[in-house]
Amino acid sequence: MKKVSILMLSGLVLLSSCVSKKKYVALELENGQIKSELTKTRVEKEDLESKFNVIQARVDQYNNKIHSLTDLNSSLNEEIDSKLETVNNIAVISNDTKKAMRKTLTRVNPDLLTNAKTLKDSMDLAISYNLTKTLDTSSLNEDDDIAISIDETVVMISISDKLLFNTASYKVSNKANAILQKLADVINSEPSIDVMIEGHTDSRSINNAKVKDNWDLSVLRATSIVRKLQNEYNVDPEKLIASGRSSYLPIVDNDSKENRAKNRRTRIVILPNINKFFALMSSGK
Repeated sequence: MKKVSILMLSGLVLLSSCVSKKKYVALELENGQIKSELTKTRVEKEDLESKFNVIQARVDQYNNKIHSLTDLNSSLNEEIDSKLETVNNIAVISNDTKKAMRKTLTRVNPDLLTNAKTLKDSMDLAISYNLTKTLDTSSLNEDDDIAISIDETVVMISISDKLLFNTASYKVSNKANAILQKLADVINSEPSIDVMIEGHTDSRSINNAKVKDNWDLSVLRATSIVRKLQNEYNVDPEKLIASGRSSYLPIVDNDSKENRAKNRRTRIVILPNINKFFALMSSGK
């Protein structure tokens, strides 16, 4: 009986040992498979990372190209906007100036716009409008005695002598202070502007202890304005030209008191760099 029990016990131990070994082998096999899958996954991960780095490098390269093209486009737009266009072979105007000009023209009287047939007409009208606003004479109550015109992009401001001088005198009147201050502000604000002051008289002759004739009077009036702009309004004298035209450039016939009054005038001739001058005017400075 004891021998049978021992044999049975030995069989059970042997059987148990065989089952454990099978499980061990199975687990070893499963572990090997897991390690193999892990190694495969790691390799795939590294491969994907490598491909991703290549793709990222291409993306960075494309982004740099896009940024370069964007910068180039901006530069080209700036170059286009600053490109100068010849107007009637007498002046140049940039696209920036044309944009500012068009903006100004939206505020101009539509009746005046109908006469603007060319780019030069539009430019002249816009400059005249802005300059008129800058030289606002409403406080002078003398609007009829100040006229602004444009001739071949040269700005001309004609001021009646009754705003500037007493009859037959070349001493500048205090009534001129307001308009001369505004004129000086325009001249001082733009380095490229040159200004010629022209004195004009009517046809009546003059001869006294101080003035020999109309040539003398017209020049003396021009130099009086120049000195006042220089000494009292700090205008650079290098920008100023004094000129006398006597009675030889009348705007109307000297056949009446009213017409002679129109011919007695001082003309301010402004010779600007159109782009800089227009930018200055349109900026509201």
